[in-house]
Amino acid sequence: MSCKALLCSTSVYDSKRLPKLQTQRPPTLQIRKHVGRTNVEVALLVAIVMVSQRPEDNNNKKYTALNLFPQFPCCQTGFREMKFKLPTKEMEKLEYDAAMTGGAFDFNRGTISLTRKLLSSPKNITLVRHGLSTWNEESRIQGSSNLSVLTEAGVKQAERCRKALANICFDQCFSSPISRAKSTAEVIWHGREEPLVFLDSLKEAHLFFLEGMKNHLEAVDARREYPKEYITWREDPAKFHVNGVYPLRRIWATASEAWREILHTPGEHFLVITHKSILRALVCTALGLSPERFRAIDINNGGITVFKFNTRGEAMLQSLNMTAHMYSNHIYLN
Repeated sequence: MSCKALLCSTSVYDSKRLPKLQTQRPPTLQIRKHVGRTNVEVALLVAIVMVSQRPEDNNNKKYTALNLFPQFPCCQTGFREMKFKLPTKEMEKLEYDAAMTGGAFDFNRGTISLTRKLLSSPKNITLVRHGLSTWNEESRIQGSSNLSVLTEAGVKQAERCRKALANICFDQCFSSPISRAKSTAEVIWHGREEPLVFLDSLKEAHLFFLEGMKNHLEAVDARREYPKEYITWREDPAKFHVNGVYPLRRIWATASEAWREILHTPGEHFLVITHKSILRALVCTALGLSPERFRAIDINNGGITVFKFNTRGEAMLQSLNMTAHMYSNHIYLN
C-alpha cells in the first residue's frame, strides 16, 4: 500500500490539516516503531515523516517516508529505530498529541453502526446547542415551539462559538429550522461559502401542551393543570406520553434519521446546530443508549460536543459539552 493510500484510509491525521513546519535547523528525533502494528499507527508515523520534509530534503532519500517504511503493509514483528528531523516546537506538540494524551488510534465495533452500510470516508461531527433564548431566560419548556428567540446574550454566545470554531474547515453546516437554532447557525456560519442546510430531523422534541409552561421547581401552571403528565416528564421522561405518543421514542427515531442524513453527505467535517433534547438523543443514539438515559447527559447553551465516525458508521465520543469558549478566548483547533 502506498503512503498516500494509507493516509487516506485513516482519520487519525489529515495531511492537509497538519501544521506547517518551519525551516530552521531542527534536532534529530528518534522514534521506535513496532513493525507489526496496525496501519493506523503506521499512518501516524508516515504523516509525521511526510510533513517533516523540507524543500531542500526532497531529493534526499534519507528522509523519505518510503525509505523509512520499505515494507508495506507491515507484516513482521520486532522493533527498528528510525531517525528524522522535526523543529523543536512541532516535535513537542506531536509528542504531546500522539503520546501524552493517550488518544485512541481505532474504535472499530466500539458502538453499533448508525448507517448500516460503509461510508465513503471517516467523519468528524461537531454538535452545538443554540444560544440563550427568551424562554431559556424565563425557564419555560420550549419543545418544538418557534416562539422562543435568541436573546442579546444568546447572540453573543453564538459569536463566541463562531470565533472558537473559526480555525476548523467544515464542509457543511446542518441546522434545525426552528428560530433559535437557525439564528445561532446564521451567526456561527457567517462568512463561510457553503449554504446552511436545514433538516427537519434536527427539530426539537414536540411536548404538546407543556410547551410554554414554566419548567422550574416552583412552576405552578404545569403542576396545577397537568400534574400527572408534568411529574412524569420531570421524573421519568421516557414514560411521558400524550394520547399514546411518546416524545422521547419519537425523537430517538428522528435522531437516528438525522445521523444517517448527515453521515451520508459527501465530506468529512460537519457542523450541526440544534436543541438540547435532540442533542441528548443524538449523543445517546450514537452511543447505543436508550431513552431512559435521556437525563444522563446535559448540554449548555453554546456547548460543543464532538464525535468521530469510522467508515463503518460507528461513533466515538471525543468531547462532551465543551464550554471553555464561553468564559475565555479559547479556540478549538480540530
